[in-house]
Amino acid sequence: MNKIAKHSLVAVLAATLGLGASLAQAQTSADRVYLIDNRGEVATSGFGLCWRTNYWTPAAAANDPAGCKCDKDLLPKEKCEPMSKAPAAPGAADTGVKPTGEKITLAADALFDFNKATLRAEGKAKLDELVTKAKAIKLEVIIAVGHADRIGTDAYNQKLSEKRAAAVKAYLVGKGIEANRVYTEGKGKKQPVTKAGDCKGPKSKKVIDCLQPDRRVDIEVIGTK
Repeated sequence: MNKIAKHSLVAVLAATLGLGASLAQAQTSADRVYLIDNRGEVATSGFGLCWRTNYWTPAAAANDPAGCKCDKDLLPKEKCEPMSKAPAAPGAADTGVKPTGEKITLAADALFDFNKATLRAEGKAKLDELVTKAKAIKLEVIIAVGHADRIGTDAYNQKLSEKRAAAVKAYLVGKGIEANRVYTEGKGKKQPVTKAGDCKGPKSKKVIDCLQPDRRVDIEVIGTK
C-alpha cells in the first residue's frame, strides 16, 4: 500500500475505528477534505497521518488549510514553502506554475471483460495513451477510482472495483510510472451514473447493457507542463 493509500479514509471506516460520531458532527463543510475533531483539529492516526474524507483529491488538498500539514509532499513547493524575496520588477512575469488536472472516464468493459479484473489488450492500449500523456508532464499524482454497477452484493462489487483500480495501477507502474505517484480506490456500486429509475427489471442482457455507464474507472492525471 502506498503512502497516499495508507491514510485515505472514508467516513464509514472512521466510525469503525471509533472516530465516527464526534468527527462526523464536527465535519461541517464539504470544502474540508480532512476529518476534523470536535476541537477543530485535523484527526490523525496512531502514525500521525491525517484522515481524509471522500472529498479528498490533491487539488482539493491544496485549498484546505491543513493541506500542507497533511500532504506537503503532494502539493506544489511554493504552496507550502513560500520563499521570501524582493518585490519583482515592474512587468516581470510570474514564473510560478500550478498543477493542473485532466480527468478521464474509461468504461470498465473497455478495460476488462464483464465481471473480470484482468486487463484486456484494448484496455492496455488505452492505458498506454495515458502513460504517454503522463510522461509528457511533470507528474504529481494519478488517481484511479474503480466503480461497479448494482448487480451483485455490496461486498462483491467493492472488491471488484478495488481489484480493477489495482490492475490499472500495476499496469501503469509496469510502464514506468512511479508507484508512489498512483493512488487507487474502489467505490463499489456507491456512486452510479445511472439514476434510480433507469435500467429496471431483474438481471438480463438488456439491464446489463443499460448499466454500462456505472462500470467505469475514473482516472485523474495531475501535474505541470
